[in-house]
Amino acid sequence: MDVVQICEIAMLIAFGASWPFNIAKSLRSRTARGKSVLFELIVVCGYFCGVIGKFYAWHQTGVLAYSIWFYFADITMVLIDVGLFIRNTRLDRLADQAASAERSA
Repeated sequence: MDVVQICEIAMLIAFGASWPFNIAKSLRSRTARGKSVLFELIVVCGYFCGVIGKFYAWHQTGVLAYSIWFYFADITMVLIDVGLFIRNTRLDRLADQAASAERSA
């Protein structure tokens, strides 16, 4: 493993360290308000570009970089948060309906 891979893995760990906090916040808040699913999908696209690059390098050199596993871990965490966004959007809709029904009563 060379310095480039070590730095790349360090970057992925730094980015990946933030996702568990974001997931925990999504679980606790139970709301999608203030979240940007577009941002998260752009991040996933960026990670997939990194994965494609690693597979392309593997095809060229025959060596699959260790950093690929960190990409997969980060992608998994972002997709978990996207799933929570979907759940929280549904919860927001139900809360809005209940509040609307309460005002009408």
